Amino acid sequence: MSNQDQRAVFSRRDFMKLGAGAAFAAAGGGLSCLSLGADKTTLACSFRSLTNPYHAAFNKGAQSFAASVGLPYVPLTTEGSSEKGIADIRALLQRTNGNLVLNVDPNDSADARVIVEACSKAGAFVTTIWNKPKDLHPWDHNPNYVAHLSYDGVAYGEEAATQLFKAMGGKGGVVALGGIFSNVPAIERKAGLDAALKKFPDIQLLDFQVADWNSQKAFPIMQAWMTRFNAKIKGVWAANDDMALGAIEALRAEGLAGQMPVTGMDGTPPGLAAIKAGELIASVDWDPYWLGGIGLSMGLQAKDKKIDVAALPKDRRESYCKATFVTKANVQDVIKRAAAPGGDWNNLYARVSGPVVYR
Repeated sequence: MSNQDQRAVFSRRDFMKLGAGAAFAAAGGGLSCLSLGADKTTLACSFRSLTNPYHAAFNKGAQSFAASVGLPYVPLTTEGSSEKGIADIRALLQRTNGNLVLNVDPNDSADARVIVEACSKAGAFVTTIWNKPKDLHPWDHNPNYVAHLSYDGVAYGEEAATQLFKAMGGKGGVVALGGIFSNVPAIERKAGLDAALKKFPDIQLLDFQVADWNSQKAFPIMQAWMTRFNAKIKGVWAANDDMALGAIEALRAEGLAGQMPVTGMDGTPPGLAAIKAGELIASVDWDPYWLGGIGLSMGLQAKDKKIDVAALPKDRRESYCKATFVTKANVQDVIKRAAAPGGDWNNLYARVSGPVVYR
């Protein structure tokens, strides 16, 4: 691939497209057009936005599972609003009379408690992804709170930072982009960055700012950093691919894309393409397609009494799952898998790696 082709992998036009799917997301999250059968269980996922490649893949996995069991499926998008997310779920609970299986990535950690309590009261079954308070546990809401699935953000945040610092030669200034302050994955990934910094005393954290998981917010932050710190910046750590790509676009404007190491997380298609092009050195693939379907499968099996969740060990109720650390060495394999995703929706615990750890 030529340098020109590499630069074209993530062009300015592609960057702007990341914010152009609002109408599609709003349509996907609307309830006014639903026609739900009273006798059929409705499946639903609630997540931030369909404009984010990670959540778009999450939604596709959910759609695939719903098609495999022949049940209606409803995507709900919070668009970054906890109030909207909770209101849409309550409306769907009422519309389905509680005959609902929900897989939810709460907009904020505190939202999980409200959502779980509403589902339990209505008789619906719910699985949470990523975000929940430390003192909220599935076994305290049997059988309706089926499971909580997450990943060890501290470990992967540290691994991404370690790879970045090695690419920097173990010294120099780094800037870092974080997710929403109150999100568990954002908190954990930042803790991983901090852990890596302690192991590399010659790396200086020049600044850390929150860009809310969003490339459009990361772009001007990176521009300002380049003005403020100039040549002191030797690397960029980002808590997700979307923010990393925003930083890369700012670097591109200065002719530095591919010349300064940048790391992300989420293993999104644009992020993987950037690794292949040499503009991003690492990411983490959580396989959101699998998460979208498996959370619904767990809930439906609990509702249909195919599993007795109350009898399961706690590490099957609050679980870390297996992820893939992605670099240029294995990116092609991950791209192939992402192009033809699949999931064994009946093997619920194949990718469970152990219990959630509260630090």
